[in-house]
Amino acid sequence: MNQKKIIKTAVIGVGYLGRFHAQKFASLPESELIGVVDINPEQGQKVSDELDVPFYLNFEEVINKVDAVSIAVPTIHHYKSAKAFLANGVHVLLEKPFAETIEEAEELAQLSSDNNVSLQIGHLERFNPVFAEFQQLIDQPKFIENIRIAPFPKRGTDVDVILDLMIHDIDLVLAAVGEFPETVEGIGVKFVTSSSDLAKARLRFPCGCIADLTASRISDKAERKMRIFQSGLYLSLDYVSGQARKLKVDSSEIPDPEKLHPEVVQLEKGDALMAEIESFLAAIQKKTQPLVSAEDGLNAMKVAWQIKDQL
Repeated sequence: MNQKKIIKTAVIGVGYLGRFHAQKFASLPESELIGVVDINPEQGQKVSDELDVPFYLNFEEVINKVDAVSIAVPTIHHYKSAKAFLANGVHVLLEKPFAETIEEAEELAQLSSDNNVSLQIGHLERFNPVFAEFQQLIDQPKFIENIRIAPFPKRGTDVDVILDLMIHDIDLVLAAVGEFPETVEGIGVKFVTSSSDLAKARLRFPCGCIADLTASRISDKAERKMRIFQSGLYLSLDYVSGQARKLKVDSSEIPDPEKLHPEVVQLEKGDALMAEIESFLAAIQKKTQPLVSAEDGLNAMKVAWQIKDQL
């Protein structure tokens, strides 16, 4: 039996989210975390000491030492850092949003293809147990509703709410429907930052499906839900609680309201980030396409920019 190759890894940017990436890579047997990189010496050294790995100020210092990296720097630095690693044959897990512009994202996608290396985009919600469990039941949906609201974040907000939060739901909807929308409508409002902090969008697909998306980062509570309506089936997925509600109906008959009792399924909350990183490493080892590919990330970016262009 062939033993799996140990993948030498590093995390570029170990702030709020990157630190969690580093913890996961350090804990996995198929990964050898060779170091962490951050332009903030204090934060970088803190994570370095926590995980007992070397700290580097410049990502260029680890390019020739790694097989794969996770990049969790601010969006404005995605293109430069990802390009350097991809050009040197290093596999990349790149936090969402893909890049600052569609042109940058397209170039990175092409570079990963030209160099035959994995480029996975960090749309974490794809690995949420409640979506992973019920995605197989979604078949030709007619209407999808997504709500993603949260209090104003402690972490950085270098992008608007569309690229910050809504892009998760854009990716989920595209994965559920399986095609690109033919029309996109969007509105947004600025409250506490110089860009939109609340936004709504409607996507219309060639198959007839309509998807409504709401995203806000100025709410007094956190809520992440997706409701899917299709012939014979209603699904309600709660990404925060891990609860799903499933209602099957016979579309050939008029339903009896007394019998419309959805099945409630409570899933273990799981660890979506761990699942994402394990999937990334597995794709490298098996030489397969990442679950959330560069093409997926690019399509989500294109829809996001169609919304942004209307604000």
